[in-house]
Amino acid sequence: MTSSCLVIIPALNEELSVGMVVRRTVESGFSCLVVDDGSRDNTADVARRAGAHVVTMPINLGIGGALRCGFRWAVAHGYHSVVQCDADGQHSPELISQLVTTQESTGAHLVIGSRFLEAGNYDVGIARGWLMKRMATLASRAVGTSMTDTTSGFRCIAQPLLGEFALHYPVEYMESFEALMVAADAGYKVVEVASQMSHRVAGIASNNPLRSMGFTARVLLGGFLGTRFKISPLHPSA
Repeated sequence: MTSSCLVIIPALNEELSVGMVVRRTVESGFSCLVVDDGSRDNTADVARRAGAHVVTMPINLGIGGALRCGFRWAVAHGYHSVVQCDADGQHSPELISQLVTTQESTGAHLVIGSRFLEAGNYDVGIARGWLMKRMATLASRAVGTSMTDTTSGFRCIAQPLLGEFALHYPVEYMESFEALMVAADAGYKVVEVASQMSHRVAGIASNNPLRSMGFTARVLLGGFLGTRFKISPLHPSA
């Protein structure tokens, strides 16, 4: 097992796919934690039988709340870094080591697996694609280098940023973009690495286009008004 990195898998009603994701993660040499975010099915039992640590939330908090719970569990158990991975099979567990290796070689605090860094066939649609390009432009300015995928849920987060996220990570939807911007503004190093994303193995996606646009507008407005969540700035020696 890769003892210094924990794979966090937030899951909501993913009993048909989470077992496969957990098994492939363990076979890749990583410990994993499934945060069952108030599922109404057997997600927790399936994940546990497949070899995962499991934390079961009494109610559905949403992706941000589930991740914050996972970050706190990782910090409490002494992990230096975590990799966030979807429970629906869209992220390949075999690529987790690529994120970890990039983090270790670059010293980055946040490594994002980008669907668009290299030419591929991942299609997000015209409207969503336009919005994602605008968000990438804003992120590029904050980070100081070109960013292509600000909403990817396949990412590696290392200390000391992990500790900050454990305390302050936003509960709301679209937390991935806000977290990236906050980390960059606080001086943490953010890099991208080319990755791939597949179609979900089973189940129904929870994405809602109108909901996404509403939360995106809130996050963008928060940047102008200074209402984004706050973390401690990076210490020069970290």
